[in-house]
Amino acid sequence: MFKRDFVAANDPETGVETGLFNPRMHNWSDHFQWDDSQTRLIGLSAVGRATVSRLRINRPGAVRARRRWVDAGLHPPSN
Repeated sequence: MFKRDFVAANDPETGVETGLFNPRMHNWSDHFQWDDSQTRLIGLSAVGRATVSRLRINRPGAVRARRRWVDAGLHPPSN
């Protein structure tokens, strides 16, 4: 819903436009980590931060769903 045809976004930390995460080109753990509650995704790099922001990955509904998945032992996904 939020990805559409976007391939870049501004890094909220630097304001510089950067490409979004591409699993064919990037290693997930270089760009993201879960917070301590395992419900919010943290961007570690410009690519990660821009992706989290552009795709609204931590919107309230997604965080609530992840909380339920954590409680059920279904989240975070294994590598």
